[in-house]
Order: sequence, then C-alpha cells, then structure tokens
Amino acid sequence: MSFLFAALIAAQTAAAPAPAPAPTAAPAAAPAATTKFNLDTPIETLMADPAAKAVLTADFGGDLSTNPAYEQFKGMSLNQVQPYAPDKMPAALMTKVGADLAAIK
Repeated sequence: MSFLFAALIAAQTAAAPAPAPAPTAAPAAAPAATTKFNLDTPIETLMADPAAKAVLTADFGGDLSTNPAYEQFKGMSLNQVQPYAPDKMPAALMTKVGADLAAIK
C-alpha cells in the first residue's frame, strides 16, 4: 500500500509542469540627468575643469589654488571644507556655488 501511495506521489510530481519563469521586469528608466559637478565633487577635480574653476574663482573672489593650504584641502569637497571656514563659506554662498556648478554641462 505504501508503495502505491509513493508511486502516486511520484507520478504527480513528475507529471506536474515546471512553473513558468517569472516575467522579467521592464528595464528601469534611465536616471534623470545628473549634473557634472556639485558641492561634493573634490576641489582638485573642480579646479582641473576650466568652467568649474571659473565658477569657483568668481564665486569665491579669487583662485583657490593660490591659497597656502590648497595642497591640504584639494582632495576634499566644498561640503567637507565648509565646516572649517564657515565665515568664508556661508550657506548662501554655498547655495550659489552649488547652483553655478550644477549649471555646467
């Protein structure tokens, strides 16, 4: 009797069709165009691009690479440097610089 029961189970298992593969999701939409530069871009990367360097020079009133501490902060982003110089980098200026950098295509 147990042999017959096992045979019925085996027959049902063997006869059952394999489940169809799940439909694949549609490819994700391309992300919105990202800006080339922002306040989290390393300063040395910004200074290497003529348009970004022009923004920084205009907004900060001078060439950042002439700062005596440039070698120390060039690997940091503007957001990382800002807490060390809040008087030179107030929130309003950071907002302006961020918008000006985002406008670079």
